[in-house]
Amino acid sequence: MTEKIQETFIAEYGRDAQWLARAPGRVNLIGDHTDYNEGFVLPMAIDAETRIAAALNGTSRITLRSTAATDAVQIDLQQSLSVGPKGFWGNYPTGVLAGFQEAGWNVQGFDALIDTTIPVGGGLSSSAALEVAFATLLESVCGIPMDAQQKVSVCRRAEHHYAQVPCGIMDQYICTLGRRNQVLLLDCRSESAEWIEWADPAVSLLIINSGVRHTLAGGEYAQRRRQCTAAAALLGLRSLRAARMEDLNRNEVPMDDWMRRRARHVISENARTVQAARLLRERDWSAMGQLMYQSHRSLQQDFEVSCAELDAVVEIAQDIGESGGLYGCRMTGGGFGGCAVALVDVAASEPIARTISARYLARVGRPATLMMSRPAAGAGMIALADQCVT
Repeated sequence: MTEKIQETFIAEYGRDAQWLARAPGRVNLIGDHTDYNEGFVLPMAIDAETRIAAALNGTSRITLRSTAATDAVQIDLQQSLSVGPKGFWGNYPTGVLAGFQEAGWNVQGFDALIDTTIPVGGGLSSSAALEVAFATLLESVCGIPMDAQQKVSVCRRAEHHYAQVPCGIMDQYICTLGRRNQVLLLDCRSESAEWIEWADPAVSLLIINSGVRHTLAGGEYAQRRRQCTAAAALLGLRSLRAARMEDLNRNEVPMDDWMRRRARHVISENARTVQAARLLRERDWSAMGQLMYQSHRSLQQDFEVSCAELDAVVEIAQDIGESGGLYGCRMTGGGFGGCAVALVDVAASEPIARTISARYLARVGRPATLMMSRPAAGAGMIALADQCVT
């Protein structure tokens, strides 16, 4: 991937790149739609990543090209930054640049090329990886490291105000700070982090891309967030983090059924996430797999963010079962398409992957793409001379 992006950069711009920044995608083992409710999440960075090669151009302009897009982004540093059409990929780096400028950083003009192995629209945080990789690049262009928490905040604001996606903090946090062979239990209220060692090399994560592209810039994601806010307000709470199941059963709370189900998912998912962290420490893969299935059912029935294709993946996984080396499976990310994750015995991973691929194709009529991953490292720079990660 490093050689490819260097060669493509030279072909595009006629000179060598000076810098190469990288940031990983992520999966969430459990704990979806809890982050913006100030709850718990259990994500890990993955081996798929976004890389950005760049070199100064001696002008006051930034040119961004992507191997995944035909249109280039041109930014005049002497003009006010503007938001492009909703869903436009250039909004993500533009929003990050805005955060650096607001912080008083002097950014010079440069040319950049973006390449990624993260499937766009697959629910693996390709947008957060782009934001964090671009912020990591800007640190090198400016010659000043940014505090990690500040970088997370800048990238999240870019997604809120430029990409117009009201995401929580999880994606940018894990893409920035991910650790190899460690999973993060993140409290999204206090932003306190506990790193948990994935110590068992015999178990890994299989990521199954349904091929259904999702977009969180649409209305469904924002609608779920508004519904959670409304449910918390009816309960007299700042967020659903503080809600309990018995709160939902009080007769005096005039809550519609759909609102009650949204709140029930968040309350139960927070409990599952904390329990899953304990099971990961104990290497109790069987019990953790059952929590994954419970989480999927909750996201499917109470939060209504799954789709037929993701449900099919989970049902195929259940058919394989523990006897076939598969402990549990669930959709991951915002939903409405994207990926599922399965906890698998490494020794059985190849037949499991073949079975899921064949049965999914027969059932859905389109192929799924699969990848294995262990917890990966967060963002950083790659030294071009010796291709050594720093």
